[in-house]
Amino acid sequence: MRAVRSAILYAALILSANAGHADVATLEAMRDGDMRKLVFSAPKAIPDAVLLDEADAEHTLAEYRGKVVVLNFWATWCAPCREEMPSLGRLQADLGGDGFAVVPVATGRNPVEAIARFFSEAGVDNLPVRRDPRQQFAREMAVLGLPVTVILNADGQEVARLIGDAEWDSASAKAILAALIAGN
Repeated sequence: MRAVRSAILYAALILSANAGHADVATLEAMRDGDMRKLVFSAPKAIPDAVLLDEADAEHTLAEYRGKVVVLNFWATWCAPCREEMPSLGRLQADLGGDGFAVVPVATGRNPVEAIARFFSEAGVDNLPVRRDPRQQFAREMAVLGLPVTVILNADGQEVARLIGDAEWDSASAKAILAALIAGN
């Protein structure tokens, strides 16, 4: 697994070396499988959000500045979310660290106990609990269905969006994210 990660990171570094960052055409060429649903955009600001953890402590996305973030909007009752969440946990295990984080946001009515049960059943033990109980942040982000995943650059700006579920630990997803991480 380490060799695959190294190869992906090396390829991403080569692809982004000339421009100092990954350009959209290069990233679009990397899309395969579920990642064909990923739509890139010019970097755009996102609204400030106050998200709650399992103890009702407040968190903001500013905590993740300096990292590429995969921001996933989901709910405990969402069947596609149940399919997708294990791949997000594996993605965090593979790429998580100083330059990258997966941040799942349970939007709407998702009791803490239901989130804990969902994560346990999905085999996810490495992702933070972040909640948007009134769906305010989801509405401001134009999330109309679930799941929706938004990729943020290290400056906290939206640079890509995928509507629906995906295998986030696929080779294509990892290559795209590695290029974004290397470009920051």
